[in-house]
Parts: sequence; C-alpha cells; structure tokens
Amino acid sequence: MLQIERIHFDFLAALIFFAVGLAFVYVNLGIGALLRPHLPSKDKARIYECGEPTVGSAWVRYNIRFYTIALVFLVFDVETVFLFPVARVLRWFTQHGLGWVALLEILSFVAVLVVALAYAWRFGNLDWLRSQSQSPSELSRSTSIGRTDADLERELEQRHLADRRL
Repeated sequence: MLQIERIHFDFLAALIFFAVGLAFVYVNLGIGALLRPHLPSKDKARIYECGEPTVGSAWVRYNIRFYTIALVFLVFDVETVFLFPVARVLRWFTQHGLGWVALLEILSFVAVLVVALAYAWRFGNLDWLRSQSQSPSELSRSTSIGRTDADLERELEQRHLADRRL
C-alpha cells in the first residue's frame, strides 16, 4: 500500500511541476499581450532574414535528400534516447542475475537499427551525389560488391557529369 501511495505522490509532484510551468508560460504571454504597444506597419510585416535584404521568394523547394538525411539522423537520435533507460537499469539487472536479458535487449535494438542503416545505405539514401533520375531499383541493380574503388570513382564522376548536363 505504501508503494502505491509513493507512486501517486510522484505523479502528483510531476503534475504540479507541469501545471506551474504551463501557468508560467501563459501568464507571461498574457502580460506581454497586455503591455506591448499594438502599432502595425508595413515594415513589420516584411520578411526578415537576419538583417539582410530579402533574396528571392520565401517559398523554396528543398531537395528530398535533406529530408532523408534528417530522418536518418532522427532515427539514430531517438535510438540514443531509448538506450539511456536501458543503461540506467543495467546495474539492477546484473545484480539480480538478469544481465543477459539487458544485453539481449540492447543487442536486438541495435541490430534492428543496423539493418535499417544497411537498407538506407544499400538503396543509396545516404549517397549525396546520386543522380536524381536514378530510381532505387536501378541503383540496386547497379550496386555490386566486387567493384574496385577506381570503378566507383569513375561511376561517381559520370553521374556528376550527367547531373551537370541536366
């Protein structure tokens, strides 16, 4: 019974902490809205780029490669976050004779991520200089393990020249 009360107390403390933080944010936003002057002007509505004159349109299409690299980064960033709790309880597992369970959990989690990285690498999602006209199936057919570095460099140069012609 004491353990249940302790859990409720921990959740209550976290809930109070969250409520006070939320109240702090909204009280400051409300005070700012009441005290600031409301003087709209055309200059305030213009796009601001770090004090520099605006160049071009603000609606720019980003290359899909940026999103791919960002997603791969997020996967491995989240992986790091999920490994911290396992590392935190690893001592308890080893003290109770269950160290192999924690080791299997860590290894299986990392194995799934290594397979995902190999998949992304195999289909050229990490190849920054890949031709945009080349589909993943064409890329997988053209990828072979037996090629030398000179072959790879020659192919990379050909792709680069083909991209420049487009």
